[in-house]
Amino acid sequence: MIIASHVIISAYGFWLPNDERGSWSDFVRRWELLRFGPATKVETRKSVANRPFDPVLRADAKRALMYPPVLFNGVQARAIASGFAKTILRTGCVIHACAILPDHVHLVLRRHRYSMQEVVNLLKGNATAMLREEGIHPLAPYADKNKPLPSPWSHGHWMVYIDNESYLRAAVKYVNDNPMKEGKRKQNWKLVTPLE
Repeated sequence: MIIASHVIISAYGFWLPNDERGSWSDFVRRWELLRFGPATKVETRKSVANRPFDPVLRADAKRALMYPPVLFNGVQARAIASGFAKTILRTGCVIHACAILPDHVHLVLRRHRYSMQEVVNLLKGNATAMLREEGIHPLAPYADKNKPLPSPWSHGHWMVYIDNESYLRAAVKYVNDNPMKEGKRKQNWKLVTPLE
């Protein structure tokens, strides 16, 4: 039985649908990106981040995006955490681990009465609303009065289901250690409910 999920939410431009290492995308939404290849759908739930790739090709593809890739700073990370906290208050969902990195977020979410897709959408929506409310939305300079503000998030998310307590503890440790792997300080968000 599924008891939790390890969810990775990518910022806009972090992981492209045609990344050489693979993605969960079935198609490339933007014509500008299609010249860098078709979608690279993978079926695995294991990380493909360590697979080899051409960094020059990846950088060229990112330059072809409609907006520059989003990189959250520390103030924006706090706003994202505040948005996540609002989701917890409204839904009662439980987050056992959270790492908000410049270009993606790792979460370990306990199973909930809402589907994981619904919970992730609420988390992204409330985080975006908080960024807008605080006037620090990373794509605000690209606002157009005739269109909605672009989302700072990519479409969808990466999710691995957790079906036992041992795997749950390992996922929590992985997420908690993730900032240090990127040379950043350990994160301690009040929104997290630690495992007992």
